[in-house]
Amino acid sequence: MTEPQEGAPLIAPSTTEHPLYESVVEACKTVYDPEIPVNIFDLGLIYTIAINPENEVRVVMTLTAPGCPVAGEMPGWVADAVEAIPGVKQVDVEMTFQPQWGMDMMSDEARLELGFM
Repeated sequence: MTEPQEGAPLIAPSTTEHPLYESVVEACKTVYDPEIPVNIFDLGLIYTIAINPENEVRVVMTLTAPGCPVAGEMPGWVADAVEAIPGVKQVDVEMTFQPQWGMDMMSDEARLELGFM
């Protein structure tokens, strides 16, 4: 694993302008951490959604904790959800623990749902 260059963002930007971006976000919102009643997108577990001109999707995600019991299964759940979108050619889900997930990455909706607001 290569260290990010100094000054480079720890989380790569998503291709939000791609026509499939919103559909990929919605697909990610159908995946839940079984221990937390909030979808993984609002939890902040999806770091990057990169979509190239050929409609190949790369999702970089993390887990609330490296020892998460569904660590081996969750990337497959995300890939299955995104692959179902019409027009998506290929899906690659990459797991990372850099930067480590923190509660500050949750959306306001997730914090409200979990009683942190």
